[in-house]
Amino acid sequence: MDKIITEPDVVLIGAGIMSATLGVMLKQLQPDLTIEIHERLDEVAAESSDAWNNAGTGHSAFCELNYTPEKADGSIDISKADVIAEWFEQSRQFWAFLVERGIISDPKAFIRSVPHMSFVWGDKNVSFLRKRYQAMTSSPLFQGMQYSEDFDQLHQWMPLIMKGRNRNEKVAATRMEVGTDVNFGCLTRQLFKHLKEMGGVELFRNHEVRSFKRKDNGHWSVRIKDLTTGQKRRARTKFVFIGAGGGSLPLLLATGIPEGKGFGGFPVSGQWLKCTNPEIIAQHQAKVYGKASVGSPPMSVPHLDTRVINGEKALLFGPYAGFTTKFLKKGSFFDLPLSIKVNNLRPLLAAGYTNIPLTKYLINQVMQSPEDRLQSLKEYVPTAQGDDWELEVAGQRVQVIKKDAKKGGVLEFGTEMVSAADGSVAALLGASPGASTAVSIMVDLIHKCFPQKAASPEWKEKIKQMIPTYGMSLAKNPQLCEETRAFTGRLLQLQEPHPVQS
Repeated sequence: MDKIITEPDVVLIGAGIMSATLGVMLKQLQPDLTIEIHERLDEVAAESSDAWNNAGTGHSAFCELNYTPEKADGSIDISKADVIAEWFEQSRQFWAFLVERGIISDPKAFIRSVPHMSFVWGDKNVSFLRKRYQAMTSSPLFQGMQYSEDFDQLHQWMPLIMKGRNRNEKVAATRMEVGTDVNFGCLTRQLFKHLKEMGGVELFRNHEVRSFKRKDNGHWSVRIKDLTTGQKRRARTKFVFIGAGGGSLPLLLATGIPEGKGFGGFPVSGQWLKCTNPEIIAQHQAKVYGKASVGSPPMSVPHLDTRVINGEKALLFGPYAGFTTKFLKKGSFFDLPLSIKVNNLRPLLAAGYTNIPLTKYLINQVMQSPEDRLQSLKEYVPTAQGDDWELEVAGQRVQVIKKDAKKGGVLEFGTEMVSAADGSVAALLGASPGASTAVSIMVDLIHKCFPQKAASPEWKEKIKQMIPTYGMSLAKNPQLCEETRAFTGRLLQLQEPHPVQS
């Protein structure tokens, strides 16, 4: 069987939210670009972008306590929260642009208004949340945040969580009405539907990228296999983006670029408890995040989570972390062993040594019984009954491990973009906040990998059309922040926030 050889301008590996976002952006910036997308599964958005595999919170730092650490002097650092909130506002602007242009016809299919809340108990945690509230409301991005320690007010906000709880217990919560639930699987499918309707774009399912070869002219030859027919292909291209979720690390290492050396990955699996009782699901309407256990990864921050999936309301609690050597939910148990190379062995060992509490946490999670999981749930839903909840397998995440001059290697819990010096190949590694900030990540990638075009007046103007506040700070401009949020809210058909109670 003869090889099929193609010469697209761009090759995107992985049919998730990252490739979909980048593909749509590039076609907006330069409509005559030819693009190939290669996905190893038989459908798009089936791994990290899928609704059941992705928290769907629309990470905007409203409720995620791990984005606002307490400093040694007792003050709260909101700098990371400001950045993530700003990035999510850019995502909203891009999605609103797509609605305005008719690229997305029904925003309610992928985004809904769901209040974001943080909930804590105990004197120390209540003190932390109070200080966090005071610090965050100094930023325009968190105007409208409400705070309460009043039992009756909290019962009104989240009756399911407060029912059966001792009125004398020290509790507190914050609430942001402008929070959202995002079905990134649905959004990804809408973006790929649009891409396939455009000229010069081909999507190949059941196609696995096997290797890369750098050509003398700086271009890449990508070797691909059709897993259904066995047909071999080669795509010769100027630019490759590796957006394959947990599968990005092995592919990055396969490119052999110097910038990828020293990177490793630590896989963390997850599970949810999914409510099966419609009466209980109806009692909760919020995303309520608590504090993570000591040593646990940020993706394991416990939350009681209202979701809207395929038009139906759902209620999840978790996630419960676990360990597997797979890098993808539908991956291989050999993923982790095969990712260990001479150049990343030291960072892997060093990161393992300095993260012993995480190892202990994961062992404890893996050994949990159904009764243990129910007990964790009862901390948030005191009246929970095991018969009303069932276990659902969540997505797979690969946390980034990279070189560190002092420690040898460090475990990172965010996202990491790794690109070749000449911008010919880029890979996205890591997890949260991931999908929620895909728009900002992809714009940064465009500036790194297409610097001359990104600096041109034509591309600058088009980027401003897609993201009107790009290059401006909403955190420093209260009026612009309010106007932008109101504008995108109307186009995305989100609910107007209720007036803030004094």
